[in-house]
Amino acid sequence: MWRVAFVALSVAALAGCQRPVVQAEAAAACPAQPVGEVALAGGEFIQGAQPLRPEEGPPRKVRVGPFSIDRTEVTNAQFAEFVKATGYVTLAERAPDPRLYPGVDPKTLKPSSIVFVGAEADPRKADPSRWWKVVEGADWRHPQGPGSSIKGKDREPVVQIAYEDALAYARWRGRDLPTEAEWEFAARGGLTDARYEWGNEPSTQQHPRANHWQGAFPALDTGADGYRMKPAPVGCFPPNGYGLYDMAGNVWEWTNDWYRPGLSPEGDGPAAADAYDPNDPAAAGQPKHVIKGGSFLCADDYCFRYRPPARQPGPPDTGASHLGFRTVKRLSAPPPGP
Repeated sequence: MWRVAFVALSVAALAGCQRPVVQAEAAAACPAQPVGEVALAGGEFIQGAQPLRPEEGPPRKVRVGPFSIDRTEVTNAQFAEFVKATGYVTLAERAPDPRLYPGVDPKTLKPSSIVFVGAEADPRKADPSRWWKVVEGADWRHPQGPGSSIKGKDREPVVQIAYEDALAYARWRGRDLPTEAEWEFAARGGLTDARYEWGNEPSTQQHPRANHWQGAFPALDTGADGYRMKPAPVGCFPPNGYGLYDMAGNVWEWTNDWYRPGLSPEGDGPAAADAYDPNDPAAAGQPKHVIKGGSFLCADDYCFRYRPPARQPGPPDTGASHLGFRTVKRLSAPPPGP
């Protein structure tokens, strides 16, 4: 089952940070919310990296055409506008189709989604399978499940969004989800061979560059970047060289490409029939999409995926409390400049 599989996937990708505990700091005041999109001329770039994780390489030369991309992740307010205009109901708000879950009692298939519970559910911090939970009633309006709310969080990125939900929003706006290459081209901000979207120097407590996990995962996120175990409002950290915000950390982002380990030399993502996730053999024959950018749960000593080349598989029928998106529009002619 996809939702169960995603729990295992997320645990494998995000567990195990062991860093010195530091005193948490209050979040600095965010500047005015960035809006709109950035037009990029496209061109050739080196996608991927000499892999820090097996699935990230080998590097390849890729050309992308001109496109525009949202300056920030799609927010709760923006997604609410879409829902109000269309009456759209997300996957997490629907009961799963029993035909897609053979052998499962239909009575147990309730509207639900994936929530990170971490050490709260595993005080000994020894059982990664307990760090994530399928929570009945978790959805974009209730990211942590019943009792949680997005009231007062209009500027935060919308989460608990499945692939088809993200695509439906993008199509409503006359846009699309980015390919993996488009997303990575935009995230690099014009830099070549840089480890992060801002360069090679790591983010520090004194000068945080992204919202990610600080502390011993999953026991404690100290919140040294101002945000403890939660998304930051979009646009609170410095933009990259293209004026794009939160391309590192905060929430993972959907792409259109199907996932398989490594990058093919051809420069395109695999067909759905060729997609697979070797870490989830139970999902054989059920292709997943690439997600990019890392999240507030990415810890340096284990996940370390808030880097442009980093990539993960995401089951398209599954949202999570750290997974969102942004949109693109492909342009027929190059814009004046990035």
